[in-house]
Amino acid sequence: MKTKKVIEAAHKLSKPYRVTDGKGFRLKDVDPGDTGDFKSEDKPRLKEALQTGVAALAELQSKLYAQDRWSVLLVFQAMDAAGKDGTIKHVMSGINPQGCQVTSFKGPTSEELDHDYLWRCQKQLPERGRIGIFNRSYYEETLVVRVHPEFLAGQKLPEKRVTKHIWDERFQDIRSFERYLNRNGTIVLKFFLHVSKEEQRKRFLERIELPEKNWKFSSANMKERGFWDQYQTAYEETIRETASKEAPWFVVPADNKWFTRLVVAGAVIDALASLDLHYPKVSEAKLADLAVAKKALLADK
Repeated sequence: MKTKKVIEAAHKLSKPYRVTDGKGFRLKDVDPGDTGDFKSEDKPRLKEALQTGVAALAELQSKLYAQDRWSVLLVFQAMDAAGKDGTIKHVMSGINPQGCQVTSFKGPTSEELDHDYLWRCQKQLPERGRIGIFNRSYYEETLVVRVHPEFLAGQKLPEKRVTKHIWDERFQDIRSFERYLNRNGTIVLKFFLHVSKEEQRKRFLERIELPEKNWKFSSANMKERGFWDQYQTAYEETIRETASKEAPWFVVPADNKWFTRLVVAGAVIDALASLDLHYPKVSEAKLADLAVAKKALLADK
C-alpha cells in the first residue's frame, strides 16, 4: 500500500473518534467494544495493516526529525488495564529512538509539589523534530485529584486559591497551555483509551491468574476500580472542556487491543501528514560540495 493510500486510510479510520468540540460530548455515546467496519476475523489482515502504518509513521517521523520545525506531543490517559503501555509499544515500534521520548508520570514528588502542577510536564515537552509521549499527564490534575480531593490538600496551594471554581480554572489553564503549544509548533494529540468495566475485570483476572503477569497487578488497581463511576464523570467533563481543534481528543474504543492500536496509529499518521513534512532542501553550494566529495570517494579505491 502506497503512503498516500495509508494516509487516506488513517484519516478515515481515526476521524470518527476525534473530538474537537466538547459541547454535547457524552462518554456513553462511544462503545468501548466498537471496531468500526471490522470484525474479529479481520485481525490477521489488520495486524499487517498496522505494520504498514508503522512503516509509514516511521517515514513521516524521519522527515519530522530532519525538518526540525515541528514537534508532536501524544498524551495517553485511561483507566487501569486499558492498554496504554501496549499501544505505545506497538504503534511506536518503528520509530527511531533518537526522535522519540516517552515519559510516564506517577504520583508527584516533593520537588514537584513545590511547583505548579504543569511544571513537571513542561520539563518533558518534546524538542523540535521529535515526538514526545506522555503516559498520563497534567490531566491527572482534573481526574485523579478530582476523584480524590484529598490529594489537592498536599499541593500546598494558598487557601484562597482553592475555590469552588478550581476545576473550571484548571480547564481554562490547560486550554490556554495547549493553545500556546500549538502556536509555537507543538502538535498536541490526546488519547483516552475507553475500556469497559467488564473488560477491565477480565484483564485484572488475567493478571492475577497468569504468573508472568502478576507483576502488573496491585491492590491499588482494585481501590481505583471502586471509583469507576466518578472517574467516568471526570473523564467526560475533562474531554468536554478541553477538546479543541488545536488539541483534539481521540476517544478510542479499547476493549479490542488490535483496533485500539490501529486507531491511534491512524490518528498520529493523519496529524503528521497534515504538516507537509519534507527533507530539507540543500543549497547550490552544498550540492557542489557533495559532488566534490563523491568524485573524491570514487577515485579513492
